[in-house]
Amino acid sequence: MTEAIQKSLRESPLARWTAMFVVSMSMFGAYYFNYAGSSIKPVLETALGWTSNDIGAYTGSYGWFNVFFLMLIFSGLILDKLGIRVTGLGATAMMAIGTALNYWAMTSMPAHMLSSHVTLPLVGELPMQVFLSCLGFAIFGIGSEATGITLSKAIVKWFKGKELALAMGLQMSIARLGTALALGISLPLAIKYTYSTPILLAFVLMLVGLVAFITYIIMDIKLDKSEENIEVEEEEPFRIKDIVSIVSNKAFWYIAILCVLFYGAVFPFLYFAPDFVINKYHVAPKLAGYIPMLLPAGTIILTPLFGTIYDRKGKGATIMIIGAVMLLLVHSFLAVPFLNHWIFAAVMVIILGIAFSLVPSAMWPSVPKFIPEKKLGTAYAVIFYIQNIGLVVIPTLLGIVLTASNPTVSPNKMLIKSSIEQSFQKTLASNQINYNPKDLKIAIDKATGRVVDSIVQNTFYVPTPDKEVNKTALENKIISNNLNAADQFSLKDGSRASLLELATVFTRSTYPIINNEKLNITYDYENDILIFVVLGILSVIFGFLLKLEDKKKGYGLELPNMEKKAEAVVEAEIEGE
Repeated sequence: MTEAIQKSLRESPLARWTAMFVVSMSMFGAYYFNYAGSSIKPVLETALGWTSNDIGAYTGSYGWFNVFFLMLIFSGLILDKLGIRVTGLGATAMMAIGTALNYWAMTSMPAHMLSSHVTLPLVGELPMQVFLSCLGFAIFGIGSEATGITLSKAIVKWFKGKELALAMGLQMSIARLGTALALGISLPLAIKYTYSTPILLAFVLMLVGLVAFITYIIMDIKLDKSEENIEVEEEEPFRIKDIVSIVSNKAFWYIAILCVLFYGAVFPFLYFAPDFVINKYHVAPKLAGYIPMLLPAGTIILTPLFGTIYDRKGKGATIMIIGAVMLLLVHSFLAVPFLNHWIFAAVMVIILGIAFSLVPSAMWPSVPKFIPEKKLGTAYAVIFYIQNIGLVVIPTLLGIVLTASNPTVSPNKMLIKSSIEQSFQKTLASNQINYNPKDLKIAIDKATGRVVDSIVQNTFYVPTPDKEVNKTALENKIISNNLNAADQFSLKDGSRASLLELATVFTRSTYPIINNEKLNITYDYENDILIFVVLGILSVIFGFLLKLEDKKKGYGLELPNMEKKAEAVVEAEIEGE
């Protein structure tokens, strides 16, 4: 028996930690892409005319197939039936396909399709470009969630009875490096180059993740070969009725609901966080992502630390309650209107990051304490399914509420863009200059973005009521002012460089008009943040319910995960006898 254990590859620390790292790379790119699109919300608004409703639908589309077509449940069943290798390979390939479709929709759609619309139940009418981008993100979502449950089961396979919480914590830390990268660089990349650049990077990372999982498959095959001679208790084959035993467990429901509430108050917040920071705290767009980036950056260190504490000391249910209380406090303070300095926002995000390290570090390793290993794939799938309901509903609701609370912001941004676009066209026509339409679009987007960003960052005026703004007169005034400025500018040709120089001229001549008219182009996020406050309150309640259930049933959520050496010695002596 001892010799067989020594031959198992999972007994080698180097082997199991290498497997953890390699398989985690599959989720690094997934976490990047999950936030890359929403992080560039200000650019998508000015470049493509997407509204907050569109952005909400887009971020919510991640779970369309997983929720409405039960793909997450099927993924769990497939995982338990076909195993880690087949499920993971198909899932990582699907992520790459979905990302490719998203990139195509944003960059290469035929012109005749751009003006068409699609009406969806619960979502409403979406421009075709938004719909196809959503479709790509939804396909990606199938692969991403399937990969997530596959990785969870893979790490349980390699680390059961060992540093399980630490391994899961490190896996999440590697994945969240992708989140931090997306929040930190996506908007600067979009501003410097074009809105599609962060999406292209996401596709490259999807391919890297696919190669990484193929590497893991090779290691997993070696693990199985190393355990061929180990006597293990044969598991009963998975049956559909096992789902009944999972969902009839009250602790399962408490942890699943806590999951959807807690993650629903963090992930959707991060979707809108860069735009929230820009609008409430007047941070420059190029720097805005660095504040929400503090959240995943902090969890990279803290999640494994808290996981180690849970492994060695226990107190899993207590850890989850503490995290939920911190979540509630952070969103409550973020909702206070007059607390609007960026340093305060940074401190709150750091505290939220601590909360987001506490809860997952205890949540996921707790599931195997009340769910048998052969049912883990399905159990994780059902939890992720419930989580995805929140990740569909909450971002979509946030977009709707943001638009309803700020009905004039998006139309006013489009007024600025239309004025600048007409200014370009009139100037180019009067000078009889030929140009590349793509170069012109880039120049228009740059000018519009700079005007909007400058107003939001540098002005603190009380907006003029929309009914008091003469939109036609304002548009004509911008065009007239821009044409006068263009007369003072020597436009040499229609090259991209010349058009970008003219964009700078139009930016400088448009800005003072918008500033003087006090046009409302700044979002008020207060109602959206209040939604997160409600989710925080509910998270605390279900955290306490979970702890009470554990105390009643004795699942051991408050006990350490690691097997004690003394117990191992006693068992060995008993076997020897």
